[in-house]
Amino acid sequence: MPKLIRLYIIQCAIGFGLAAVFVGMLLWFNIANLGHLVFNSDKGWLALLVLWISKGVVFGGVQFGIAIMRMKDDDDDEPRGGHRRRVQSNHGKMIPVRVAAGGRPQEMRPR
Repeated sequence: MPKLIRLYIIQCAIGFGLAAVFVGMLLWFNIANLGHLVFNSDKGWLALLVLWISKGVVFGGVQFGIAIMRMKDDDDDEPRGGHRRRVQSNHGKMIPVRVAAGGRPQEMRPR
């Protein structure tokens, strides 16, 4: 199995574990009367499953993102891009441009 796929599966499993802890705490502390609604309803298990899966997807994605961003590449320590140098041209003289006294042509004037 490729290392990236293995990393993704492990991080998603960690995220679903964290989601289980989070949902358990939501029910234990009865936040927004959620514990009462889940335990006293005949379809409470379905609400619990949907809540756990949705939080697991979010926590798994965040966990995987953190794992990817913490990966370090040793090549990034070296400076890149070269040095800034001014480009000099032989055409550094200003050239005057004559404009007619009438201003803009009729079709270009704002209305």
